[in-house]
Amino acid sequence: MRLVAPREVLSVCGEAVAIPDPKRRVHLQFRRFAGCPICNVHLQSIVRRHDEIAGAGVREVVVFHSTDEELRRYVGELPFAVIGDPDKALYAEFGVGTSPRSVLHPRALAAAIRGGMGTVNMHPTGGHLGLPADFLIGPDGRVLACKRGRHANDQWTVDEVLAYAGSANA
Repeated sequence: MRLVAPREVLSVCGEAVAIPDPKRRVHLQFRRFAGCPICNVHLQSIVRRHDEIAGAGVREVVVFHSTDEELRRYVGELPFAVIGDPDKALYAEFGVGTSPRSVLHPRALAAAIRGGMGTVNMHPTGGHLGLPADFLIGPDGRVLACKRGRHANDQWTVDEVLAYAGSANA
């Protein structure tokens, strides 16, 4: 996928979110499911550095293969748009899949333990085997960079997002 067709999706808070955003780049993250401890650890790193990401001209948009109802129990006061895609339509369009081995990688297991297994959604919409993915999309819809994870904890770090955003400015 090299060009993203313009669309508007609704966040779990009812906010209209334009993808692509005509004023800035979008870091479109595909996460796993509401209550995923691995996703929670990752998203907290995004929250801690959200001002830095926004200062680089990047809007965070995070998609889960969960219902809005499931997501509202977990997203709290996140400073970015969270989108529910329980039918996985966006996942299919962007080529984001699943893998039975997604949670067996040592980095995935370690992140799950750090994330606290006590808050896990035991019966998430879309299942437990989703893979993450990251896309940096320019205001014109061009995909500037992308990564499709090979296991549940295989996504861009904040430093990688900022590096891709910086190289897109060059």
